[in-house]
Amino acid sequence: MHAQDIHFSQIDVNPIIYNPAYTGFFDGGTRIGVAYRNQWASVSRAFQTVAATAECALLRRRYYGDGLSVGVMLYNDRAGTLQYGSTVGNLSLGYFKAIGNKGNNFISLAIQGGGGQAGFNTAEIDMEDPSDLIEKTSATFVTIAAGAAWFYQPNDNLYFKFALAGHNLNNPDISYSSMENARIERRFSGYARAEYRAWSNISLMPIATHMWQKNYHETLIGCDVKWYVSESTGNILNFSGGIHYRWRDAALVELLAEWNSFIFAITYDANISKLTPASKSIGSFEIGIVYRTISGKHVKRKALPCPVM
Repeated sequence: MHAQDIHFSQIDVNPIIYNPAYTGFFDGGTRIGVAYRNQWASVSRAFQTVAATAECALLRRRYYGDGLSVGVMLYNDRAGTLQYGSTVGNLSLGYFKAIGNKGNNFISLAIQGGGGQAGFNTAEIDMEDPSDLIEKTSATFVTIAAGAAWFYQPNDNLYFKFALAGHNLNNPDISYSSMENARIERRFSGYARAEYRAWSNISLMPIATHMWQKNYHETLIGCDVKWYVSESTGNILNFSGGIHYRWRDAALVELLAEWNSFIFAITYDANISKLTPASKSIGSFEIGIVYRTISGKHVKRKALPCPVM
């Protein structure tokens, strides 16, 4: 009734989906990504969500230690017999700046705006009275979002990332009739991630997130283990995997591989909520692929090797 937003579990694979502040906030020139999620296929016609993103730096000023970036995100979400869902396009504009001159402390701010269409297909509706008419089957809307992110890496073996974001800040209206209060609720999220290089080629990566939208809250905690196979220029190869727990909802297993400019990730959510009798614990499968052009000079053990260089 209150139109919850799209949902992805892979927060770090393509972070612009989760927070616009990560638009262009990386050490490469361009980043392109796709994500696909299929959820609750055993219950009904599955929730299916697909997203595509592209982002790049518009300006990088090495002397001032800052830059501007732009990004585009498109997504489509469908679910159920009536294929209820939305198609949305967003444009992000971000600004990032180094704090100090060591290239290990950055902040990023971004705004995002776009529009979309929500609706459903009436082909499979059985009406008690065929003379009844449905007033509208689609609605257009405009949405606004904003985000902030902070990155700090005190040494080669440790970094911290924190971020806050707000979506649907204008509380967009998606009414299909003269009903009032048919709006997409504002959604806010907080994110924290750290990486500690515990051994020469192995690191531990704890994560915690919280998201809320009206009366709905979602809390996730977990930890990944990352294996750095090769970090040399032109021969980057890393693997990571971990288990996350979404409070009273799902247990997640995520596997990720990074090979030079590519990132491949697959996630499985095992449902453990009150929907379990219907879902038979089958949650969702999610796949993410990202391509980015990386800087020619790869700085070993730097999680974010100065995006303004």
